[in-house]
Amino acid sequence: MDVKTIAVIGAGTMGRGIAYAAAIGGYKTVLEDVSRQVLEASVAWIRQSFDEGVARGKVEAGVRDRALSLISTTSNVEDAIRDAELIIEAVPEELGMKLELFTIFEKVAKTGAIFASNTSSLSITDFTGVTVSGDRCIGMHFFNPVPKMKLIELVRTPLTADETVATCREVAGRMGKEVVIVNEAPGFITTRINALIGNEAFNMLEAGIATPEDIDKALKLGLNHPMGPFELVDLVGLDVRLKILEYLHSTLGEKYKPNSLLRQYVAEGRLGRKSGRGVYDYPQQKAAEKKA
Repeated sequence: MDVKTIAVIGAGTMGRGIAYAAAIGGYKTVLEDVSRQVLEASVAWIRQSFDEGVARGKVEAGVRDRALSLISTTSNVEDAIRDAELIIEAVPEELGMKLELFTIFEKVAKTGAIFASNTSSLSITDFTGVTVSGDRCIGMHFFNPVPKMKLIELVRTPLTADETVATCREVAGRMGKEVVIVNEAPGFITTRINALIGNEAFNMLEAGIATPEDIDKALKLGLNHPMGPFELVDLVGLDVRLKILEYLHSTLGEKYKPNSLLRQYVAEGRLGRKSGRGVYDYPQQKAAEKKA
């Protein structure tokens, strides 16, 4: 299929990054969110990201200007998807919400459109069974921050057609991404491994084996990880990690049982960078929230 227009449903951290990647790939991009405030903030973030890329010499000014001209926004899902050949859902990891969206995709999308989900842990068939277009359903798992992270996990279900995979591989290439192909399973490749590492880091912290700083330093310098597990969970969100672990625990067994300290931090509102405090404190974020 020749993809000309990509609709991105959900303008949060991942959705705005996916819209950035789609636009820089030369696709007409429609970014949707029910919140106009979120949409405005996302467009401002996209513009700032392009400007920073130009300032660092990573993006040409002409590429930035063309990409920005390709992005439009809407707060109506039906309007967003009506003319899109590829629809990428990037809403929170809530099964009911995804089921509702894929039902709408099936009813409103143009003939032949591909339905993709950016879910990081849920099995694709958990919410695509409401469609009769199983051959055109696929997972496209992007990584945060999308403009900098090169990988997309393409997750195929038993019904996903080879043509769907090939089209999404081509789209990823135009976005400047590399792909790996994963047969559907909870957590795919990266989420399963990363969840275990992060959970074990919390186990060590709770047991008093080392400080967060030293655990992070050990994995960065000893295992060549670009970020430590606590730096990463603060970026992703402790609440997001907890939901993922709970799902993997229910589907894959006891080794994914969430650590009790992680649960405690989430209950206390220590969600990471977005809340101003996670494993570490982020005073600038707290100050910005107070100012707002």
